[in-house]
Amino acid sequence: MAMQKKKEHPKTCGLIDTIFSWSLDDVQNKNLYKNKVNEIPETFLSTDHYFKSFITPLAEETRADLLSSMGTLFRAPLCKILDVKQSKRFKLPNDLFYSISVLRDGPKETEDESEDEDDHGNKHSQKFQYDPQVGDLFALTDVKPRCIAHLNRPKRPYTIAVILRNENSKLGIVSSKPIPWCKEGKQRGDKQRDTLFAVCLTNLTTNIRIWNGLNPDPIHGNFNIISQVLQENPSVEPDCNICSTETKSGVILMKSRILISRFGLDHSQRDAVISCIAARECHHRNTVKLIWGPPGTGKTKTVASLLFALLRIKCRTLTCAPTNIAVVGVTKRLMSLIMPTLQYDTYGLGDIVLFGNEERMKIDDHEDLYDVFLDYRISELESCLYSSTGWISSLEFMMSLLEEPEDQYRRYVDRAKDEICSDNSSNDKEDEKRRENCSGGNEGTGKKRTPRNIILQTVKVNKGNNEKGGIADSKVEAEVISNANDIMTFEEFIRKQFSKLSEQLMSCLKILYTHLPTRFIRFQTAKDMIKLIDMLRNLKALLDEVLVFRKCLSGSFHKTVSAGKQPGMLCKLCETKAGCLCMLKLLSQTFSIPDLTCGIKYFCLQNASLIFCTASGSAKVNVEGTAPMEMVIIDEAAQLKECESCIPLQLSGLRHTVLIGDEKQLPAMVQSKICENAAFGRSLFERLVMLGHPRHLLKIQYRMHPSISLFPKREFYGNKIVDGPNVKIKSYDRRFLKGTLFGSYSFIDVPNGIEATSDKGSKTNMAEVFVVAEIIAMLSKVSITTKQKIRVGCISPYKAQAFLMQEKLGKKYSTDVDSNFSVNVRSVDGFQGGEEDVIIISTVRCNGNGSVGFLSNLQRANVALTRARHCLLILGSGATLTKSSTIWKKIVIDAKSRGCFHCASSDENLHQAIKESFTKPAQRETLLTSDDDPRERLASQLAAISLTDEVPSTSQRFHRITDGDRHHEKKQFSGGIWMRK
Repeated sequence: MAMQKKKEHPKTCGLIDTIFSWSLDDVQNKNLYKNKVNEIPETFLSTDHYFKSFITPLAEETRADLLSSMGTLFRAPLCKILDVKQSKRFKLPNDLFYSISVLRDGPKETEDESEDEDDHGNKHSQKFQYDPQVGDLFALTDVKPRCIAHLNRPKRPYTIAVILRNENSKLGIVSSKPIPWCKEGKQRGDKQRDTLFAVCLTNLTTNIRIWNGLNPDPIHGNFNIISQVLQENPSVEPDCNICSTETKSGVILMKSRILISRFGLDHSQRDAVISCIAARECHHRNTVKLIWGPPGTGKTKTVASLLFALLRIKCRTLTCAPTNIAVVGVTKRLMSLIMPTLQYDTYGLGDIVLFGNEERMKIDDHEDLYDVFLDYRISELESCLYSSTGWISSLEFMMSLLEEPEDQYRRYVDRAKDEICSDNSSNDKEDEKRRENCSGGNEGTGKKRTPRNIILQTVKVNKGNNEKGGIADSKVEAEVISNANDIMTFEEFIRKQFSKLSEQLMSCLKILYTHLPTRFIRFQTAKDMIKLIDMLRNLKALLDEVLVFRKCLSGSFHKTVSAGKQPGMLCKLCETKAGCLCMLKLLSQTFSIPDLTCGIKYFCLQNASLIFCTASGSAKVNVEGTAPMEMVIIDEAAQLKECESCIPLQLSGLRHTVLIGDEKQLPAMVQSKICENAAFGRSLFERLVMLGHPRHLLKIQYRMHPSISLFPKREFYGNKIVDGPNVKIKSYDRRFLKGTLFGSYSFIDVPNGIEATSDKGSKTNMAEVFVVAEIIAMLSKVSITTKQKIRVGCISPYKAQAFLMQEKLGKKYSTDVDSNFSVNVRSVDGFQGGEEDVIIISTVRCNGNGSVGFLSNLQRANVALTRARHCLLILGSGATLTKSSTIWKKIVIDAKSRGCFHCASSDENLHQAIKESFTKPAQRETLLTSDDDPRERLASQLAAISLTDEVPSTSQRFHRITDGDRHHEKKQFSGGIWMRK
């Protein structure tokens, strides 16, 4: 295997040192950085001012993240530590580096054994078989903690550590203080030592990368793009005078227009793509382009078309997004454009690399991405280049088989004879005699000497020379005869060897032309490889046909016999064999394995034209020796904290950046209230828009029925976008349920719902839960009766409500979007970027004073109202929302003015559902709203509830994680020193 680049010892960063300086009291102190975090300005004086503006807020946000995870310690994954040793870098007092080994595949504990109470007295089971990852911050403790009290023990304090390396069975860590377990007399093998566990608290990888991005190398760092975003930009971007006089860029733009014309882009999408390509062709300045993509305007299609054009002009581009799911989404859209255009199978995919966490990307669910996924590519190339059955050996063996088949067969027979004679020899002298007999000639026998005859003759000779005879010798004779009969004939040998080698060779050929970048495998070479695969398949078919009908190759596989002397089928076989051999020799001369001394991973990243990863993951691209990156495209840029965008914006060689997003939708999540008030969650996209930076608006929406898009277009986008022709046609008006109440757009008033508050501060409304369940049941019946494919999304701003809706629906409906009827339940935040045929919104709030809390957020309302394609049903208390004086008041008034406001009780099914919501679930509501001690409340309420009510535990109800949910869970706990001061 090629030598890998030597890995340097990882160094800790200032963020880790900052975390290690906190005490437990510091972590729980929400005001620790209150007077240290300043509001992040809109413009900056220098790059130094820019970077420093984010450092303290990042520390505060890290503290808030840690506080949240510590509050749910009973759910933290853990594993047992087997050994702890000081590393070579260990040096007191601060360089506390250790090497530890953990039990990765130990037996799982049963739920009863691992169950314990949290701080509220609720029972939970803890996750075991934790698989540690680089960047994990974990607690070292001699107990399996289920609550904070188990850690906060004055005489047995715990230690925290961060994983810096994960190699084989060893973890390289740095700890906040010396680990007591690693003392003289407490080493491995000491039965008196304490048991030690690693309890994962959070992962710091992203925050560490951001911290490093905010503390760049002032000498070798690339600040070209950063310098462009410091100050306010002009409202109009002037054309580059130099580029406007050059003809080369004009030719490239013309070709790009022709290239993307096949994708059916509208004029706004096409203009955005061409503008970005024109910027790339300018080598005289650095640019930052903004593409504004409101919901349903084909943002992902536009990005994929741009990437397709950049791939064709070999522009080295990094495409990133805030999440792995978003990265996979844009990669899949690009692949849908590329695959139909490939001229020769999968040749050309080697120029595309997708990398990231395989589990979080759910790559197993996306087989169409295997050929561009980095981990898969590495394993494929390793099997092809370094295996004994790889390219070099398979090529040589195949050429040898086709050139000298008799020699190959002779060697095979000799090996077989040696093995048989050796296995059955009784002593050295007798073995030598048998070997001599085995190699005897056929002079004077008058019989054809086949391998089987030779060995059978050997048996007779040995039998005659053996004086002992008897049963034992008869067994030996029988065994030798059996082994002799197992030796293949020439035809059997050729057929088996060719089949085996051709499979290996064809696999290697496909791997090479699929996974190697095109700069290392010429177009003609790829054509030759594909041609050889066809020739090998043809030769195998001919070989099988000949052996079936003729039982003998009759010299057609012999080098000395020419094709012209063979009749019919054998002549064709001989010619095809000669063609394969010629092509094999040609490839051996024209293609050579590229230099992979740096390792396959770095080789792929260095030579790809398009790279896809998260914004945080782009830190891996900026390694020493990596080829410069011309352009960075950030998808969903409005959901990315500006400080996180600093990571890809400093890539070596970067000259141009394209940001695609919509600041009218939800921004990045921020845990800390202090950071939220300081605009820490604001994106670079939003800040540039605030400063008047020009942007390309995608003007046509293709998702929503006109009755659904009417309000968002007017309220959020100032009527700057219009409906596409596809949503205006009559067939797009799909009303799945009968009655005016279930039109394309409808506000369904549920006036008698009871607004309840969970232990976490989240809101629920059981009446709306039952109404949602009834509507879905009605839709399901329609789908079954009419055999229509219907996709339904149920969303609510509140996580607790989303959970109760899921609980009510149970597992009755499929969540697979490919099924005939699917239902997906999420929070509004978790549904950003999604769309369904029918969307049902549960607004939850129902009170007399018009209080709606964070429901009033314009961006959250925009996301909720723009997910539906054909039907949008909004459930809520019209009276409460009207009193709120928020965006929801406008929604209610708009619905009434358009005749789309209906009372739920006007439908008999919904009326009955509301009545049912006030019976059995009454006790459940009490559980949610009571303010007394949670343990006493659970004991008294659970005792009063019938087992048939199927009441979930508090942990089941409110601890389930919903993708993208932004509800901040906070916990209070007592102090105690746990980290280095």
